Amino acid sequence: MKNPLLKSFDLAPFSQIKSEYYLPAIKNAISIAKEEVDTIVTNSETPSFSNTIEKLEYSGELLDRVTSIFFNLNSAETNEEIQKIAQEASPLLSEFRNDIALNTDLFKRIETVYLNKSNLDLSAEQTTLLEKRYKSFSRNGANLPDDKKEQLREIDKELSQLSLKFGENILAETNRFEMLLTDEADLSGLPEGAKEAAKALAESKEKEGWLITLDYPSYIPFMTYANNRELRKKMSLAFASKGFHNDELDNQKIVLKIAKLRHQRAEILGYSSHAAYVLEERMAETPEKVFSFLNEILEKAKPAAEREFKQLENFAKELDGIDQLQKWDGAYYSEKLKQKLFDLDDEKLKPYFKLENVIDGVFQISSNLFGLQFEETNEVDKYHEEVKTYHVKDTEGNFIAVFYADFHPRAGKRNGAWMTSYKPQMRKDGKNIRPHISIVCNFTKPTPSKPSLLTFNEVTTLFHEFGHALHGMLANTIYPGLSGTSVYWDFVELPSQVLENWCYEKEALELFAKHYETGEVIPMELVQKIKESSTFMEGLATLRQLSFGLLDMSWHANDPSEIKDVKTHEKKAFEGTSLYPDVAENCMSTAFSHIFQGGYSAGYYSYKWAEVLDADAFDYFKERGIFDKEVATKFKDHVLSKGGTENPMTLYKRFRGQEPKPEALLKRAGLIS
Repeated sequence: MKNPLLKSFDLAPFSQIKSEYYLPAIKNAISIAKEEVDTIVTNSETPSFSNTIEKLEYSGELLDRVTSIFFNLNSAETNEEIQKIAQEASPLLSEFRNDIALNTDLFKRIETVYLNKSNLDLSAEQTTLLEKRYKSFSRNGANLPDDKKEQLREIDKELSQLSLKFGENILAETNRFEMLLTDEADLSGLPEGAKEAAKALAESKEKEGWLITLDYPSYIPFMTYANNRELRKKMSLAFASKGFHNDELDNQKIVLKIAKLRHQRAEILGYSSHAAYVLEERMAETPEKVFSFLNEILEKAKPAAEREFKQLENFAKELDGIDQLQKWDGAYYSEKLKQKLFDLDDEKLKPYFKLENVIDGVFQISSNLFGLQFEETNEVDKYHEEVKTYHVKDTEGNFIAVFYADFHPRAGKRNGAWMTSYKPQMRKDGKNIRPHISIVCNFTKPTPSKPSLLTFNEVTTLFHEFGHALHGMLANTIYPGLSGTSVYWDFVELPSQVLENWCYEKEALELFAKHYETGEVIPMELVQKIKESSTFMEGLATLRQLSFGLLDMSWHANDPSEIKDVKTHEKKAFEGTSLYPDVAENCMSTAFSHIFQGGYSAGYYSYKWAEVLDADAFDYFKERGIFDKEVATKFKDHVLSKGGTENPMTLYKRFRGQEPKPEALLKRAGLIS
């Protein structure tokens, strides 16, 4: 029993875990979970809510803990050994999930309880759990004949391996590209901080010069500020062609295979497409509704985007004689135009956004709204020395959660930002078991002369992920499967997106936007400019989001078996939203991790969907004051703490008193007056 993953543990025992412990722990936890399910199936008593539904809900706890540690590290701190284990473990887990989902005797018990539900006097949460469990079995093939069940098993096994391989290829592509610059003239236009970071990165790899990589904190400043157009082009082509080089890291075949397998799976289960299958359990309900939602916003956004694009084109021509605006020009000229129109650029803002101050700010805002207190602690085991850990308590000193935060890029960490959990909240045996929540980001690192100073975009990203974290930390439900972010996918972005709004408000900024050297609070005119520029190029930004949503639906709302070429298909999907000339070497799909590796397939539209909710929700805060206790308490009681215990629209209306109106979003985006 030297394997710490198989002993009883509360906090993840990171420092004691060796890679070779994972596979035995996963296999062991699978057999324990199987025994727990067998106990339910062989119970001779009449199936009831407590001996079937509740027992199933609380089963597999060890397996959930072990796999959450393992797969979280495969995203945040991976290596070849862990990736190899993931390829071995994924089919085992897929097979185990199918053993449960396709277990006819277990389903019969669940069905018995489900058909008797009107006589059971269940609470709203119990009813939701029963319906969710019944649907998850009926939707995942419990009623299928044996040969179809076997087909489903094979598909699921293959899908789990393909999505892992997709992600491994992208990480390897990101890590293998480096642009080493030895002539300082090539860095012309770059802010001092970005140059210093590039120099430090080169030194860390024992190279002379300045190193630019595809990690966001390196790539984005280069694309935004570098005057050398040829080098911007080089970076852009490298970034936008990940998984698209017809080599050992190519993702084209993987994309086609995943899309086809998902469609086959949906057909076996009786659905017309993967999107039809997925959306049945979303607020949007059907592919038709998603298309109509995306197209309705597109209709409003496209004229604005075309005007902005023309403005950008004219500006680039006037400034530098550029005849044809290309994708590698967008960020550069947008930034120049923003500086001209608003006299505002990220370099002016960054000194006010020292990472530590922004963290304190988001904590202070959570305290003002929800009464939370964060105490940094060294008593929590970490998986990397850069991770910060906190105990979260309420105003009475009651323990609420453990919070992990991991902020900077590393070779073993995938790009982007996300929230996750190491332990869910639940109520069991008379105890309210509190959650362990984590956020992972890739922010600008400190340099020898400066602390980590965030761009405004990084500030909103931190608030976004922290909004998800609040959803996890403030969870207060009975069942783990309905707790925290276990909600409809197009509702999950509401807490994260609503919190971003505080980044634009004077009262909130004054709490944390202080100059890292002088301590001076951000000047009012900068706050005003942040507000004024918040809708700058919003038409183009909206068009971009919509294009991703439409690309996702193009892969998942129809039969993909006729798609022979990824790039040709993608080009067609982008027809109604592309303003820049197409670049033959670029391909979005081969690096679209959200839909081919994460959980966003047929769900990318949900960012925009949740924006409608968040703009409407924040309107309510603004009517009453952004720190109004009553509105904050309503949001906490009806949204954050409730998880997926009831239909999201029911919860939203309880908080807001009405259904959301899209006008709030269109107005905030400056797309209607």
